[in-house]
Amino acid sequence: MALETKSSRMGTEKISKLLFKLSAPAIVGMLIQALYNIVDSIYVGRLSTDALSALSVSFPVQMFLIAIGVGTGVGTSSLISRLLGRGNKHRANNVAEHVFFIAIIYGIIVGFIGMFFSANVINLFTNDPVLIDLGQRYIRIILTGSIAMFVPIIFNYILRGEGNTIIPMLTLMIGAVLNIIIDPFVIFGIGPFPQLGVAGAAYATIFSRMIGGIFIIFVLFSDKNELSLELEDFNFDFEIIKEIYQVGLPAMVNRLLFSTAMVFINLILGAFNSTAIAVMGIIFRMQSFFLMMVFGLTQGYLPIVGYNYGHDKPDRMKRTIILGSLTALSFGIIGFAVFQLFPKTILSLFNNDPKLLKIGVPALRRVSISYFFLVLNIIGVATFQAIGRGLPSFILTVLRQAILLVPGMYILGQLFGLSATWLSFPVAESISFAIMLPWLISTLKGAMYNMRERRPEQTTV
Repeated sequence: MALETKSSRMGTEKISKLLFKLSAPAIVGMLIQALYNIVDSIYVGRLSTDALSALSVSFPVQMFLIAIGVGTGVGTSSLISRLLGRGNKHRANNVAEHVFFIAIIYGIIVGFIGMFFSANVINLFTNDPVLIDLGQRYIRIILTGSIAMFVPIIFNYILRGEGNTIIPMLTLMIGAVLNIIIDPFVIFGIGPFPQLGVAGAAYATIFSRMIGGIFIIFVLFSDKNELSLELEDFNFDFEIIKEIYQVGLPAMVNRLLFSTAMVFINLILGAFNSTAIAVMGIIFRMQSFFLMMVFGLTQGYLPIVGYNYGHDKPDRMKRTIILGSLTALSFGIIGFAVFQLFPKTILSLFNNDPKLLKIGVPALRRVSISYFFLVLNIIGVATFQAIGRGLPSFILTVLRQAILLVPGMYILGQLFGLSATWLSFPVAESISFAIMLPWLISTLKGAMYNMRERRPEQTTV
């Protein structure tokens, strides 16, 4: 009966209602997560501009961890939703069991690196001794406690694959709200707590994520889910690992490329001054507030598209893609409007340094031009992932970040100075969109034709 009441609704319920029901919890959870990132940076920014810059230098390392978790999770969610769409619940359960062990293995490996090589890691990203000192204090704690990050990230995608977005939302909320509450106590030393500065921000992050991880583990081993983890009956199947990473590896590399791009972006901006690095950190954190709405949307969008693709329902799939794209575009418009109208207010939340404001105001306005294309590129990549086509999303991400964004930023900076570097963002996103759109349309036409050939009777919603 669980199958009838959960995953099967993705093939029968009204698309707009279903997309809202599946996406809204994820959007709320991710907005709270984005709020945590912003508040965390505001607290650290109150210490000094250097502390804020150090957090920005460390940010790519955190994004590296998130890339591993999200890449694994996207592959898991896509595979589980397609298996449930075909009625193969037993194999979907087996996928969840494999992912349980994958998360633990990742945590052990990265924790070892954090214990012994955290100083070497941060030295890769800057040669500023102040930023190195502050950055390694932060990143050592994050890496050593990384299992507390992998578990909630990856495990949430198991439930998303069966269409459950409420529990993942609660997991994100638990971690983010706890983090926001604990941050000022351990950063500034309020009450009985020691004043730990940037290290305090890291301790608060790991502790709050650990509590969220305990919650999601408890849920996964309960009997109230469509999928069930029965580890005593676990049998390793390399084919499952292969299927997870056929979609998950390109998604992982996509985010790893973003992390790598941020390293080079910081190096390019650092050649001008460290304040420009702080501005970039603020931009990434503030834009995450509305981008998280888009990523939250894709958490509901991906299993609906994947289920109806696996169940040969092309018209429902098409309606989901159109509605998802229009919704994402509305989020992009919101982000553009806020950055254009209130750049000084946004920057002042973090620090009132006049140099920060002088560099940051034009930067926010120029970067935000890219948001119209960025949100549609995200939906396009999610669509490729939902139908099991990981390679196009990988190629598009390489194009956006490795070929267009970073080289574009360097060239513009060398030719026209710091103020021109920010224009590389709209240039990279618009060119990528112009390439992505016809590729996606062609792929979908072929996929929908094949579905209609297999099940010609299912051509209406």
